[in-house]
Amino acid sequence: MCPTCALQWPVCVWDDLPQALKVGALSRDGSGSSALVAVSDAVSGPARGSLTVQCRYEPGWETHSKWWCREVESSKCYILVRTNGSEQEVKGDQVSIKDDQKLRTFTVTMEKLRWDDADSYWCGIERSGTDLGVEVKETIDPVTAQCHYGPGWEPYVKSWCPDADLNSCAIVVLTTGSRLRKSKLSINQRKHTFSMAMWGE
Repeated sequence: MCPTCALQWPVCVWDDLPQALKVGALSRDGSGSSALVAVSDAVSGPARGSLTVQCRYEPGWETHSKWWCREVESSKCYILVRTNGSEQEVKGDQVSIKDDQKLRTFTVTMEKLRWDDADSYWCGIERSGTDLGVEVKETIDPVTAQCHYGPGWEPYVKSWCPDADLNSCAIVVLTTGSRLRKSKLSINQRKHTFSMAMWGE
């Protein structure tokens, strides 16, 4: 397999991106990749947490190298981790991959999730010519918290800050009404409870 092969056409091109590839078998409608399917085409995980993706393949592909890549544009994908054709787990930066050849399933685990990890990814199988691949959409779940208060505190200002030390805590959002949204943070209060949701930096 060459470093780059097309997502939409089987053309091999060299590219400046290390481990970047374009693979002719990759297509958003699933054509050309019937031998490979993702257990779920959309996955999510919490910020700072982890998520797992499983991809299954048909008999005959057991000893082929499996890979996981992140789409960098419509026709390019950057390989994050790949197997060497065995069942040995391979770990990369923030991501690992392990192939179970008896179950014909390889598992990708992404850890220490960040907000900017939300993107389109592909699981694939290396083969002569163009690779097989299937797209998986990844989203990051918002961080939420709830704070409870007693009767009489309804009209008071509620706030959220990211530091445990109140003396040095910089308030990032506050409200004097039932709901306030600022940037990618929100506070919602009802029934003596106010909840915070954060879904971005």
